[in-house]
Amino acid sequence: MCRLLGYLGLAIQLDRLLYKPDHSLIAQSYQPREMTAGLLNADGFGVGWYHPQKDENPYIYKNILPIWSDVNLPHLSRYVESSCVLAYVRSATPPLAVDLSNCQPFTNENLLFIHNGFIHNFRQTLYRPIRNLLDDYSYQLITGTTDSEHIFALVINELRRTPDLSLEKALINALTQLTQLAKSHHIYFSANIIISNGKQLVASRYSNRAPTPTLYWLQDDLLYPDAVIIASEPLFEGNWKSCPERTVISVSRELTSQIPTIKIYEI
Repeated sequence: MCRLLGYLGLAIQLDRLLYKPDHSLIAQSYQPREMTAGLLNADGFGVGWYHPQKDENPYIYKNILPIWSDVNLPHLSRYVESSCVLAYVRSATPPLAVDLSNCQPFTNENLLFIHNGFIHNFRQTLYRPIRNLLDDYSYQLITGTTDSEHIFALVINELRRTPDLSLEKALINALTQLTQLAKSHHIYFSANIIISNGKQLVASRYSNRAPTPTLYWLQDDLLYPDAVIIASEPLFEGNWKSCPERTVISVSRELTSQIPTIKIYEI
């Protein structure tokens, strides 16, 4: 199981999210506290971020090395500032390959996507059924072999089918389709997801059987004012709230305020 992190708020240096917290994503890579499967997250990592002033598509830095052994990331994370960041450390589900094509975040145009979870026996069960639901564009976006990238393709497919669809509804529709497929094939899956367009974070805590992987959110902490952080595990001591199971949480800035607001939807 991977560890996820999403941030929306005032522009900050990446190292304030990746390195400085007591239980940072770096620490969670080698000493996670709340994983439901696996011991380490040493099968690569990725960071995606948006320019804090320009309305541009996101930037990504990935590596198949464990995050603690990348010598470039400490320097990069002190240089880059962003008001919207997604990051993850990977624990690969056997037998999926550890290579860059399977490394998250996945991206399409202005979207970033990260996933913690799995589809049981994915290659033998839902690999083809998911692809059968996709239009040509969404199908050809898939370059790797992971269940995560296929779930992202389902979200893209929903957005393409209904162009004015909200990001929240697209994710809910994709999870609903996945639930129906899993039921018909008698398998289980979990899908803790964070997706962003640079102006909002949309996250799910979802599974079709127990236990559901953990997901938390924190708003307006003294160290991170006017911001929301979503994470698999709390990064430090604070007023972290557990996301309810089988929900989608949306974080966005209102037009009248730069302070992010939170909405929760049941699936």
